[in-house]
Amino acid sequence: MRGPQEGNQTLTTQFLLLGFGDLQELQIVLFLIFLTIYVVTMVGNILIIVLVVSDQHLHTPMYFFLGNLSCLEACYSSTILPRMLVSLLGGDRTISVKGCVLQFWFFGFLAATECYLLAVMSYDRYLAVCKPLHYASLMNGHFCIQLVLVSWLSGSFIVTTTTLIMSHFSFCSPFEIDHFFCDFMPLIQHLCSGAPLLILSGLITSSVLTLPPFLLTLASYMYIIATILKIPSSTGRKKAFSTCSSHLMVVTIFYGALIVVYMLPNTDTLSRMNKIFSLFYTVLTPLVNPLIYSLRNKEVRKSLWKAISKCVSLQRLAKLY
Repeated sequence: MRGPQEGNQTLTTQFLLLGFGDLQELQIVLFLIFLTIYVVTMVGNILIIVLVVSDQHLHTPMYFFLGNLSCLEACYSSTILPRMLVSLLGGDRTISVKGCVLQFWFFGFLAATECYLLAVMSYDRYLAVCKPLHYASLMNGHFCIQLVLVSWLSGSFIVTTTTLIMSHFSFCSPFEIDHFFCDFMPLIQHLCSGAPLLILSGLITSSVLTLPPFLLTLASYMYIIATILKIPSSTGRKKAFSTCSSHLMVVTIFYGALIVVYMLPNTDTLSRMNKIFSLFYTVLTPLVNPLIYSLRNKEVRKSLWKAISKCVSLQRLAKLY
């Protein structure tokens, strides 16, 4: 785990992710909880992707964005949870420095992309609710593809810059990381030098990552709520508020946890709580997004039942022959 000396410090080639190792008596319970969450997350998001691709009725801008979000969430969970499950079950918590930096890049890339995708989805709902007569012409197929490409490319560019700077520095002992994955602040605390530069880069990156898409998302939902309040029917208002409030809840949890972890001062109290806050955007949001954005939707449920009925019919035909 340790390599040659740099000054008075010992270089490290591996890290030890402490994770939830202090809860020894709960390792099996935590393993079962996180395994269930991972399975449900993957099944839910893959199901949404399959439905959006296979059902012609879901070939609309809103479901195109939802399909991208589900693809992202499946990758997001797979970046964090399998490694955590291995450490909980087998106790092997070691990870190479290169593997740690790579995990940080994937996590940062997907988290950044999710920020922009959520903003795109809120803008799509803003146009649908507030500009319904212009929606079809504004949110055409070409524009949808452009928005999605910009979201994925922006997420990649922002995090790659910080990761490239980080990769030019060496990491020194102690090699323990008090986290369940290779996050930004725990990583730079182990740099032999260059930490202030990385902190500045991280602050700029997190500001670009969270503030513009967050403000766009917030503004979109404010306009949507203002429009909903003008609906004369109380039933229509309740239905619209039900959907809007659930979306806002997910966005608030996601951004709230990101802001607490990355943008507030790194005090001792917050440092101890960061592991818990990190669970909100690494584990909770990939789990609830398919439920909130898709499976509560009438058209998605209709498509799901249609697919189930088709599978049952095929099984019956197979038994007959």
